[in-house]
Parts: sequence; C-alpha cells; structure tokens
Amino acid sequence: MIQINKIYINGEFVTPKGTETFDLISPVTNQKTGEVILGNEEDTRIAIAAAKKAFKTFSKTTKEERTSLLKKLHEAVSKRETELVSAMVNEYGGTLQFCRMSVQNAISAFTATINTLESYDFERTVGHSKVRFESLGVVGIITPWNASNSFICNKLATAIAAGCTAVIKPSEMSAVQTQLLTECFHEAGLPEGVFNIVNGLGSVVGNEITLHSDIAKISFTGSTLTGKAIAKGAVDTMKRVTLELGGKSPNIILEDADLDKAIPMAVFGAYMNNGQACIAPTRLLVPQSRLEEVNELARKAAGQVKVGNPNEEDTLVGPMVSARQFERVQSYIRLGQEEGAVLLAGGEGKPEGLESGNFVKATIFTNVRNDMRIAQEEIFGPVLSIIPYVDEEEAIAIANDTTYGLAAYISSADQEHAERVAAQIDAGRICINGFAHDPYAPFGGFKQSGIGREFGVFGLEAYLEPKAILA
Repeated sequence: MIQINKIYINGEFVTPKGTETFDLISPVTNQKTGEVILGNEEDTRIAIAAAKKAFKTFSKTTKEERTSLLKKLHEAVSKRETELVSAMVNEYGGTLQFCRMSVQNAISAFTATINTLESYDFERTVGHSKVRFESLGVVGIITPWNASNSFICNKLATAIAAGCTAVIKPSEMSAVQTQLLTECFHEAGLPEGVFNIVNGLGSVVGNEITLHSDIAKISFTGSTLTGKAIAKGAVDTMKRVTLELGGKSPNIILEDADLDKAIPMAVFGAYMNNGQACIAPTRLLVPQSRLEEVNELARKAAGQVKVGNPNEEDTLVGPMVSARQFERVQSYIRLGQEEGAVLLAGGEGKPEGLESGNFVKATIFTNVRNDMRIAQEEIFGPVLSIIPYVDEEEAIAIANDTTYGLAAYISSADQEHAERVAAQIDAGRICINGFAHDPYAPFGGFKQSGIGREFGVFGLEAYLEPKAILA
C-alpha cells in the first residue's frame, strides 16, 4: 500500500499540518492502492511565504542562471522517464502510447523553454521609451489529473524562465506521479522556496491560492466551471490569470478529403487520452452527401479500437480515471439516445471481461444535431458525435456554434483550402490533416475555453509585467 505523507516546502519534504487523507484507487481494478495526506490552508500559507521570500532574490537572477536551473531540471526528469510513464499508466489509467508521449512532452517543456528564454529580450526600446519585462511575483500553479506531469513541467519551467517562484497544487488524484516529479525537482537543486508543492483539495489549497494576496498570478488548467470560480476569486487582488479550460473541438472533413484516411484518424483522435482530453476532436463534421460512407468507415474504425489494460502496447482506450467519471460518461451515452442520436458503435455498460474497472465502450453517435447536449457539452470520455452538414458555410457555422473554442481540426486534399477554412474557425489551435504539437506556438482558447496563452514567447510574457521607462 502506497503511503504519501509529505509535501514540499522551502527546499525540503515536510509533514503537512493537514490531517485529512485521500484514497488512491486503481482505475483498472477499483481497488485501493494507497493514500495521500492532504495539505490544508496553513500548509498553503507557509508555502506561499517561502515562495515570497525566495522571489526577492530569484527575480534578480540572470538569464544564464535560470537557463542553468532549467537544464538541471531537464536532466533530473529525463533520468526517471520510465518510472514516470509507469506511474502515469498505473495511477491514471492512460495507455502506454499516450503516457510515453505525455512524459516526453513534460521533458521537452524544459528544452523548449530554454530555447525561448535564450532568445528573449527582457529590455527593449519601444518608441522613445525603454520597456523592461519584469517577473510578476509568486505564481499559483493548479493542474488537473489527465496529464499531470506535462502541465506541471511546462508551467513551472515558464515561471522559472520569467524569474517567478511558484506554489503548485496538483490534482490529489495524481499523488504518485507528483511524488516522483517532486523527487526529480528536488534532485535538480533549485534554491529554497523557488518551487513548493502542496497536495490538497481545490476547495482548500486551491481556494487559498486563489484568495491569498501574496499570489500575483494563477496558471490553471481544468474545467471551465472551476476556471470561472478562480477568475472571480482572483479579481479581488487583481491577480493575473492564465486559464486553459474545456473544449468541444470540431473536426471538419471537407468534401475533397480522403475519407479512407480521414475518418479512421478522426475516430482514433476522438479517443486520445481515453477521451479525457480537452483538445479531443469529439464533434466530427462531415458532408451530408457522404454520411453513409462515413458511418461505415467510422463503425469499422471503432471496431478496431482496443479498449483494455492500459499496460498493453496495442490498447488505444484505457479506463476512465474514476468510478465517478465512468458514471458521468455513461449518463451522456444514455442522454444521446434519449435526444434521438443514432448509436453507431459502443453504448452503455462495460466491455466484456473488463467489469472490474472504469472501462467505457468506444462509442459513436451519428445523425447528431449540433444543438444536442452530447454535441455541446464536454463529456470527457470515448464518445464521438458525427454531425452532417450541407455545405462548407454550414460546416463553419456548426463548428463555431459552441461556447468553447480551444482546438479544431480540418481534413482536406488542398492545404490552402483548409487554411482558408481555418481562418474562419473560432479556436486557439487548429490542426490540418492530422494531430500536431508545437511547443513554441501559443496554446489556449477562444470564448469559454479560457483566458491567455501558454508556450513559447506567448506563455513566457504571461508571467512578466511590462514596465515603461520614459526619459
């Protein structure tokens, strides 16, 4: 049985003041695997005080000093890559394919940030004035359970590059992954107080970070509902916020696309990270004239999706992170049928032989209207909605008819055609003919998918405050 009974404050592992415990449950078996002691408001205040003290000197460090620390972090995390992947698979239920990629993204966050930092000018002339970009202060970093390591590494790397110190509240459901990552960070030998990690509930630790006057900025990834609560709480002390929130991403298959390639790719993409991905393309927009052909290709693709043990190489969809998440997804599958969508593949219940865990059948609905709840609300599970459109103008209208705007996808035989359509889509990132990640391009959402951007210069400047000096 795993026992995690320490948090990390001011350069050392310490026993939390909090006494509440949280059970760690395997999503594969629903058996208890361990428990973590949760920090409380006092722990959070101590961590913030440590970060505030460290900021006085850390904010004055040079680019070279910060680069050196980022290199040490990169080395320390890289050495434990295999362990980090294993912990993510076993604790979270992510597939081997996805977890390897996710941990690689965590590791590469440091090298990408180093490259951004080395070429960044913190002082420049604008008009007749000098503009300095100065460290904001103590940053509160709040991360979710669906890709814990990569979120923490990217946000912390950016904070360090900007000369900020940090208090991190990871998901309590990712405690094993967090423990490993904290050990890596400790080994890197950063100055005391530069980073602090407090396991705890959002309503306790997250709330204290949101309301505390010594936190200058919050970087949050999670649900739109929680993001709104953070934004409301943060405004009282005028905290800067970066909020990367939910999504209901459209995947537009244009008339000239190769369906034999585009449809299987669309189905597999919708199931990325077990469907528990804010960027997952869960609305598949296809020409009405080719709907029958699309349905047949999609049904065939779903039949090739292996739902099962996330430790097996060929598994594409593992379990939902918790029994609660499983029930949430089941409720949406029932809802889709009640709303009149046609169930093309999958459906309610668990796949045969996987009754012990939180496994959901690879599900596809077709003949979905965009005003149905399954097309408007983020399900966060392996559920795809196929929505037919009459012409390109309607496809664009349907794609934009959502409260979200995080990501979008377009398939076309003509790159320029796809880019013309992309220019009309309200989304922060748009991928053409596949799935790609660029650690230097801005990432964030339009509308209720968030505020601000991460990655590259765009992410770095969110941790800086411009100061104009007029002579």
